[in-house]
Amino acid sequence: MNPEDTLPGPDAAIVQLRAELERFRLLVDSVAVGVAYYERAGYTCLLANHSYAAMFGHDAQSVCGRTFAEVIGEAAAAQIQPVVDRVIQERQPHSYEREIAGGGAEPRYIEVTLGPHVDASGEVVGAFVLIADITRHRRAEIALRRSEERVSKFMQASAEGIVFHKGGFITDVNPPLLQMLGYTLEEMMGRRTLDFVAPEERAKVASVIAAGAEITYDSVAMHKEGRAIPVEFIVRTMQHQQTEQRMTIVRDRRDRVAAAARIYHLAHHDALTGLPNRALFDERVERLIAASRHRRHGEAAETSGFALLFIDLDHFKRVNDSLGHVIGDALLQTVARRVAATVRVDDLVARFGGDEFAVVLTGGPTRAAVLDVAQKLLAAVGEAVQVLGSDISVTPSIGIALYPEDGGSSTELVKNADTAMYEAKRAGRATCRFFEPQMAAQAWAELAMEAQLAQAIRDGEFELHYQPQVAFDTHGRPRLAGLEALIRWRHPQQGLLEPGAFLPVAEARRQILVIGQWVLGEALSQSARWRARGLPAVPVAVNLATLQFQAPGFVESVRSALQDSGMPPELLELEVTERMLLDDTGAVLATLRQLETLGVRLAIDDFGTGYSSLGHLRQLPIHRLKVDRSFIQDLPGDGNAAAIAQAIIQLAHSLGLRVVAEGVETEDQQAWCLAHGCREVQGYRIARPMDAATLEAWMATSAASWDAASPG
Repeated sequence: MNPEDTLPGPDAAIVQLRAELERFRLLVDSVAVGVAYYERAGYTCLLANHSYAAMFGHDAQSVCGRTFAEVIGEAAAAQIQPVVDRVIQERQPHSYEREIAGGGAEPRYIEVTLGPHVDASGEVVGAFVLIADITRHRRAEIALRRSEERVSKFMQASAEGIVFHKGGFITDVNPPLLQMLGYTLEEMMGRRTLDFVAPEERAKVASVIAAGAEITYDSVAMHKEGRAIPVEFIVRTMQHQQTEQRMTIVRDRRDRVAAAARIYHLAHHDALTGLPNRALFDERVERLIAASRHRRHGEAAETSGFALLFIDLDHFKRVNDSLGHVIGDALLQTVARRVAATVRVDDLVARFGGDEFAVVLTGGPTRAAVLDVAQKLLAAVGEAVQVLGSDISVTPSIGIALYPEDGGSSTELVKNADTAMYEAKRAGRATCRFFEPQMAAQAWAELAMEAQLAQAIRDGEFELHYQPQVAFDTHGRPRLAGLEALIRWRHPQQGLLEPGAFLPVAEARRQILVIGQWVLGEALSQSARWRARGLPAVPVAVNLATLQFQAPGFVESVRSALQDSGMPPELLELEVTERMLLDDTGAVLATLRQLETLGVRLAIDDFGTGYSSLGHLRQLPIHRLKVDRSFIQDLPGDGNAAAIAQAIIQLAHSLGLRVVAEGVETEDQQAWCLAHGCREVQGYRIARPMDAATLEAWMATSAASWDAASPG
């Protein structure tokens, strides 16, 4: 039997509809989307699944029978009414999205689809509602949009260049990068990123793009006008314009490159003169050596060598001490310019510090060519400089080492050139010397002696010998006029050494300062001991070294030595050389006058061998001149020596100075001196230098009958 035959027509339809609705309910409750059915008449909900009801705070039973305005709210109903009307009119499904209040602080987003229920007559009798919760998707879109907005704001606000590219083609560029490269946005959009990279960098940049690595590295971008711009690329992968793209921050490195270059320059150049310093000099010389060795495999050796000239200014310290470091620095700058102007552009000029310069003459110069340049440098550097209205000048001493003959490294060449320079100074300064192998042996011997001298100072191996100075009265009667203290070194292996064997090294290594102070103190102390024993109280003469005389605080050291010994200052005579007096007239005169104020006697030793001007000599507070032994030894037979000695004696008398003849060894020499007015003599004719004990015995016998000379 057909069920429809058992029920009246309308009731059967209702039952059937309800059955279908029940089946529909079972179906829709199992899906994740919200499902509901509203009849057109009254917009009443006839069916809703659990998802739909819960979405609006109801259950499936309580939502039925309510109008959609009651379910979703009046405001929302009014908002979507136009969509409902369109579904009824067009009889077509329509979708829309809207925001609803969530259970928490964040809103929820739903996508609603309204499907018309059309009956057999074509009338819309209801609507099916399908709601999908798209909150997660919309929040992701919002986050992405906000991220892109932040990226966009960052791009616009950033001071650094930013470019987005996909597949190596530009999709976005910020204004700072456009300004950096000189392009407009239209000129860069869509073009290859490699078009804006320096040609030599494109392979590296292309490999980074292909690898997709997030990396930071240095590269070079190209300006529209063709200028290369050092940059740093900071590459990241990120979402932009809703797609995954590569973002590159382009950081301009020009300031950093310039700063690095400046730092490098400061680290490798002398701040005062701008010349390369020792570090850069060594680096370039080593490169020259490497290149020279390479060339010599195919060319003649002499075409691949070079010469290294070591330049040291003579007596430069006195410029700083007397005129100040500002004037000294100006003089060094002048010297640097003159040296650079004298050599070729391809040659290397450096300042090692202080008053030391170095020059490398490239191109395999001959010894004659090197000597010619050295002579030009001597002339150029030694030319007077106008400073504060006065002409001042310093002379250079130059040592020369040749590559490859004199060394295979920068260090060795500099060392040997420095050794040759010291030979130039020993030769009288203001000259040049080529390095010779024997110089190295001598330098090594001096280094060894320096160490031995340091030990001698520490162990007290020095001693003083004394040589008498005798004055004759008009009747030829002698009297002891003074003693000259002469240093000796009691060497543990070599025995007793005279000054010439070790003082030059001591002076070159500045050990003379300690030794000289010891001589001064020991001579005064010994003189005090003799005086305490009742021996003749005669002046004791002490020779001064240039470094000692010029040392700061020298006058005070003399005062202190006198106080420590208790000796009267008039019993101390300090001997200086003519050369010392010429070094700096103002400073020398000031020191001599301070010594004179102390009451100390002053003498010029070895007079006649220097270059004293008479005008200069007249200004100095000198008490005695000592005629050098080189003029005495040829008397009386050598007429020239006699003429010079007689002139010195007459000069001393005319200036009111006492005069003593050194190196008197024969009776004839002594007789000539007395006959020509030089009544004070010193030499082997009287006595050889003796140690303190021997001198005491000598005074007790040979000088027993002499009257001690008065201080005047």
